[in-house]
Amino acid sequence: MQYAKILGTGSYLPASRVTNDELAQKVDTSDEWITTRTGIKARHIAADNEKTSDLATEAAKRALLAAGVDAGEIDLIVLATATPDMQFPSTATIVQNKLGIAGCAAFDVAAVCAGFMYALTTAQAYIQSGMAKKALVIGAEIFSRIVDWNDRSTCVLFGDGAGAVVLGASEQPGIIGGKLQADGNYLPLLQVPGQIAGGKITGTPFVQMDGPGVFKFAVKTLAKVAEDVLEQTGTSAEEIDWIVPHQANKRIIEATAKHLGLSMDKVILTVEEHANTSAASIPLALDTGIRSGKIRRGQTLLLEGIGGGFAWGAVLVKY
Repeated sequence: MQYAKILGTGSYLPASRVTNDELAQKVDTSDEWITTRTGIKARHIAADNEKTSDLATEAAKRALLAAGVDAGEIDLIVLATATPDMQFPSTATIVQNKLGIAGCAAFDVAAVCAGFMYALTTAQAYIQSGMAKKALVIGAEIFSRIVDWNDRSTCVLFGDGAGAVVLGASEQPGIIGGKLQADGNYLPLLQVPGQIAGGKITGTPFVQMDGPGVFKFAVKTLAKVAEDVLEQTGTSAEEIDWIVPHQANKRIIEATAKHLGLSMDKVILTVEEHANTSAASIPLALDTGIRSGKIRRGQTLLLEGIGGGFAWGAVLVKY
């Protein structure tokens, strides 16, 4: 059987780091208010001249270096983002151009905070079918440009960044299994309803969120999809070495780990420093865990995320 195996990871955070105290100087909030509700202490904000493709390209270069793979070997780029450089072409093709590897398939995936799960399993399918041998999977976001900085209920939650993995065809276990789901009935809970029409923005271009509704749905749904993937792969919770979750809210992450009967000592947690970077959060956390030495070859990882739509998913990986 042919697997899609993670060959290397990389990430990138903008230079500007904004703490809760610094944010409180501009918005009616406080470090205590943000920390107790979310676990967030700081976030990185892209510079005015930085684009999502810039963050993605830097993360991709670092992943390629870690994998020992030349950019020219990549025959597929799947990029997850809710904040593309432009309406079209896809940000993936812009990254492709910046990497100098014209010719391979490249496209974006839009599933917001679950985007990396969707991109990763899409690339896995390409590799398992033989349509690709080496794939670059990226999650990249500049959410700071779609939040209302006067709305303390949303602006304090998000940050900017990018993470990437290089997948390669292997006879050794890599991505073992996964499950993706979506339900458009929950659209009102989390959305950016604005759109371009007639050269103008119609509707609001800012994140609209029902915080309590999102929290309740996320806790229930992430626990269930994790259980489904474990059952599908014949894996017990005790066999998981690390959970690498979407970094939206520490309390949601704690609730998911508790439901699986796992200690927070088995969770890669970066929300404190990164805040919610949407599609970038899982690959950012994954790269952080690997480079810190916590995640080691041969270990079993559970990746999971949920985002607007709602869309959600979980993937079991033998790293």
